Amino acid sequence: MDSSANTNKALTETRFSDLEPPLSVDIIEALRQSNFEFCTPVQAATIPLLCRYKDVAVDAATGSGKTLAFVLPLVEILRKSTSYPPKPHQVMGVIISPTRELSTQIYNVAQPFVSTLANVNSVLLVGGREVRADVKIIEEEGCNLLIGTPGRLSDIMERLEILDFRNLEILILDEADRLLEMGFQKQVNYIISRLPKQRRTGLFSATQTEGVEELAKAGLRNPVRVEVRAESKSESTQQLTNSRTPSGLHLEYMECEADKKSSQLVDLLIKNSNKKLMVFFMTCASVDYWGFVLSKIPTLKSISLIPIHGDMKQNARDKALASFTKASSGALLCTDVAARGLDIPGIDYVVQYDPPQDPNMFNHRAGRTARLGRQGRAIVFLLPREEAYVEFMRIRRVPLEERKCSEDAPDVIPIIRSAAMKDRAVLEKGLKAFVSFVRAYKEHHCSFIFRWKELEIGKLAMGYGLLYLPSMSEIKQHRLSSEGFTPVEGVKFEDIRFTDKSREKQRQQNVKARKEKRQEEKREKGKRKRVDGTGTNDSKKASRKLTGKQRQTIQTAEDEEEMDRDYRSLIKLKKGLIKEDEYARLTGEDDLF
Repeated sequence: MDSSANTNKALTETRFSDLEPPLSVDIIEALRQSNFEFCTPVQAATIPLLCRYKDVAVDAATGSGKTLAFVLPLVEILRKSTSYPPKPHQVMGVIISPTRELSTQIYNVAQPFVSTLANVNSVLLVGGREVRADVKIIEEEGCNLLIGTPGRLSDIMERLEILDFRNLEILILDEADRLLEMGFQKQVNYIISRLPKQRRTGLFSATQTEGVEELAKAGLRNPVRVEVRAESKSESTQQLTNSRTPSGLHLEYMECEADKKSSQLVDLLIKNSNKKLMVFFMTCASVDYWGFVLSKIPTLKSISLIPIHGDMKQNARDKALASFTKASSGALLCTDVAARGLDIPGIDYVVQYDPPQDPNMFNHRAGRTARLGRQGRAIVFLLPREEAYVEFMRIRRVPLEERKCSEDAPDVIPIIRSAAMKDRAVLEKGLKAFVSFVRAYKEHHCSFIFRWKELEIGKLAMGYGLLYLPSMSEIKQHRLSSEGFTPVEGVKFEDIRFTDKSREKQRQQNVKARKEKRQEEKREKGKRKRVDGTGTNDSKKASRKLTGKQRQTIQTAEDEEEMDRDYRSLIKLKKGLIKEDEYARLTGEDDLF
């Protein structure tokens, strides 16, 4: 091990070998092989406390090295347990984290250290694969350390009575705030209820919320609170300030019109083609669309663009993450599924194309770069009407410096529209992304800054490269500004075909089926009118009797009812009560295409 002085400002002068109580020889050797010598502040503060069997509630900035801060003492606690070495189905430790990717990362980080324990088998339990496969592995091979997401962990605990938790030593709740935000309170409470009270518990979080405080009261016994903040220097004042972001992170914002955002993004990607970037969007549909359409822009052909979001199958997500982790350059296009906990090496630049719905996610996104003392850059794109966000973030101790729009950014809108006219897949993905963005925008936590009724729909649609404005209740009722949108003339949108022949064949069949259904409905309507003795003349006369104001009132009521239905459907989708295709049918998104 190199005995030279520490030069990394994110690390302390404390070596792992200097900690008290001392770590075992096996752990020190495993650390040496992984090139870990000095502790980060959160590691130096937390490891001795857990090793002395104290409960801890840790509040530390993202990228501060929290994973090793609980993995190392967990291994040492298991080694010193009176139940060590354990029986095959004797569970001695549980680690809960909110996402599959983070759980997988923790599992991989833990393996070199868990492997120093004789007869201790760790098992990764996450969704995206058959529960029966996990059950079979546990029944046949046993498990002593469970690492996973709350849903799968609670499911396995309910199914398998052979698991023995009576001698459990330690529970770790990682990203506790996110566990609660994602609606896992019920599963977390169930897991805790199954564990003995005489245990050690570590609660790790980047933000302290009321929910986290309540969880700490319920699950921890006289915890020691550990708070670690980074120091950052403002370039304008050259003074050190207490910051909620890593010290090596340079934060910027760019204010630009909605119809210019996509061109500015392409310009930024081109100018950083040799770097590793993460680009955050607000919805899964947006990731799908931009990942698809950006790859069709000639100047981006040499750049690897990898999409990842929560609606992708687990195998696809794992493959995308592994591919980007190995790459030396390229861009990961993602939703907030990649914003928490993931430690992807070498991220140079984080781009927040859409500001997050929850402002707490801003730091987690930006914190994917400048980790453990390294340098990094992050930028957020803002519309002119969203400029108050800069002051809002400053108050939250996240200062942003302005970056001007590039004057030589290429105009990519004609390229995107041309791609949409050649391939219906681009057209449909663009419409779906646009609709999903508008509806997600309405859910912004900072609605006093992100006022959806002031969205300039025309410019936004141009920025997405749409060929026409979709029919949406939000547009119809509130008459959002369509200024700045230039529809494509002389194109029959129903004639635009999929380049994928199988998809085009299926579309033609669907078009034919819908046409036949409408004709059948028309015939049935005609039959009913003949039976009732009514005709069109009476209905026209009735319509003429209404004043313009009355017709507008009726239309407004119908639009409000439609929006209420759409909102109820959105809530059902978020709760998992309906699937994406059912949501599209209920809200009329299918009709857009």
